[in-house]
Amino acid sequence: MAVSLSHVSYSATFTSSASKTTVSGPSLSPHSIKVPTFLPLTVKPLNSSFTPHGARAITIAPHATSTPSSIPSDTSTTTFHGLCYVVGDNIDTDQIIPAEYLTLVPSNPDEYEKLGSYALIGLPSSYATRFIEPNETKTKYSIVIGGANFGCGSSREHAPVALGAAGAKAVVAESYARIFFRNSVATGEVYPLESEVRICEECRTGDVVTIELGESRLINHTTGKEYKLKAIGDAGPVIEAGGIFAYARKTGMIPSQSK
Repeated sequence: MAVSLSHVSYSATFTSSASKTTVSGPSLSPHSIKVPTFLPLTVKPLNSSFTPHGARAITIAPHATSTPSSIPSDTSTTTFHGLCYVVGDNIDTDQIIPAEYLTLVPSNPDEYEKLGSYALIGLPSSYATRFIEPNETKTKYSIVIGGANFGCGSSREHAPVALGAAGAKAVVAESYARIFFRNSVATGEVYPLESEVRICEECRTGDVVTIELGESRLINHTTGKEYKLKAIGDAGPVIEAGGIFAYARKTGMIPSQSK
């Protein structure tokens, strides 16, 4: 684009007085200013070898240890078989493990076992059959069956840990408090399974049951009834691995612990 403008000299004289103000300057005419001249715009077409910036190939290298062989196997063949212990609705974490026992450290093997001996000790006296028999540290009930809102109350991780330490493998409830469900997965202590009906009203403490994770099914051998469970989904491999940190190590998300 070429632009040519004539140089214009302009001077003005201002005379101020009480009565008038005079402004004088050169006389401008249309011929004294040259209008800018615009050259036609020429656009060069793109050739076939042009590659947009956003289309450049990007190579993403996966984590060195994140291979399919390092991911824990699914839970399609996992089953639990044993006696069930039945509780009702709104079983809170104070009933699962009272606050006075939270000083026990689960990472200490002796205290882990002792923690399990207090599992569900906070249940009211209306539960004539206790989850842990007197002078015992383990339960004979490997499956806990509950109603709605199981694990409500405080967010203590000791709740699922106490159940797992006592020997329970799974809890089947109509619904869960979200924090208990998450802690169960994170610790890998018990499988928090959801039922589609109120199984707690159709099973009795001491019934012999089997849980088939692959089929998402609970079989009560005492009554002969079967119940559909909701699939555990992606939480299954995490629990199977032993919790969130164990799963992360097995899948290469974090370094394995040095031996």
